Amino acid sequence: MKPDGKILILKLHNRRLSLLLNGNRVLSARAQNDTIAAVGDIYIGKVQNISQNINAAFIDLGEKYLTFLPITDAASAFVLNRKPDGSLKAGDEVLVQVTKEPMKTKLAGVTTKLSLPGQYAVIGIKPNDFKDGGVQVSAKLDAEKQAHFREWEELKQISGRFRLIVRTNAGTLDREDALLEEARTLADTLAHILEIAPTRTCYSCLYRNKPDYVSFVENAYRNEYQEVVTDLPEVYDTLLEPCRKADIPLRFYEDSILPLSKLYSVDQRLQELTEKKVWLKSGGYLVIEPTEALISIDVNTGKYEAGKDKEETFYRINREAAEMIAVHLRARNLSGMILVDFINLKSREREAELLEYMRSLLKNDPIPARALDMTALGLMELTRKKVAPSLAEQLRNR
Repeated sequence: MKPDGKILILKLHNRRLSLLLNGNRVLSARAQNDTIAAVGDIYIGKVQNISQNINAAFIDLGEKYLTFLPITDAASAFVLNRKPDGSLKAGDEVLVQVTKEPMKTKLAGVTTKLSLPGQYAVIGIKPNDFKDGGVQVSAKLDAEKQAHFREWEELKQISGRFRLIVRTNAGTLDREDALLEEARTLADTLAHILEIAPTRTCYSCLYRNKPDYVSFVENAYRNEYQEVVTDLPEVYDTLLEPCRKADIPLRFYEDSILPLSKLYSVDQRLQELTEKKVWLKSGGYLVIEPTEALISIDVNTGKYEAGKDKEETFYRINREAAEMIAVHLRARNLSGMILVDFINLKSREREAELLEYMRSLLKNDPIPARALDMTALGLMELTRKKVAPSLAEQLRNR
């Protein structure tokens, strides 16, 4: 990774944008979408009705803002207006946290399994079906770091009260006390929420998540950027303390002649992330087509002229395409079922190598993503967890 990565936070067309850039490439992007309840907020909601057909409860957060709760969460529910019995009924007042924004015709998602994420740790309640294994540690950290964090006595004490997950970013810390300090603060905050919940009225918001740009900075891998740059005074003021604590350089950009959006050609970059065709350096290209059911990606040779060894040529283009697909899944926030029609390879061994290469690329995505297999028709099956609308949807909803 080049050392010139930057996070930009700015306004464009009356929409606040957060962009993670590395050179000329957008690694991740977020357009703010104001809703009554943002992801991470914790509410006392009311169960409107239970649908056994789809195993879901519909929870009203107030102002008739309905959300979707999987009925499997009932066992972990904090029911506040009656004695909990592992079930949910219409009229129940229940503690829920927003997990997904509304997407197209789908309601926002909520859960009863409350958790508070920080930059280095995540603190959550222990569901009834939770198998307590002590301190949990990101699998992306090396074995020595994992063992160290699991055996840290103060972290083990916190994990006795709550579920504690040490995030990948903790591996970059020079001062590990920052991890312990954050974990304690998050644990105290969650304990306070649980303590005051029984005294609050229905539809109360007990916890407001951090602004979207703060979460964007915290969720970016620290080795992907060198500084955070913004031209928005309120954003700069909000980020001063968290950036100071995390030792992240923060810069306020002031230039009335050349705005930040123009300096980094933000309009052009967003246009590239919403176009169907994506060109590869080799002259080949991708065609990315989101549909209601899935996302299809077609790989074409385009202007590339094959040499004597066509199989090797096609394999090289497919590898380049795989790299670009991994970048665009993350940058465009594409999710759900994804089918990729790579250039056909005669060699099953080469096809298997391509599948493994795709799997290795998807491991770098902060959002869970997997390459599953090749279908009988030679299409590669991918999945990526849905946590927010695609970038195109975010930009359309302005």
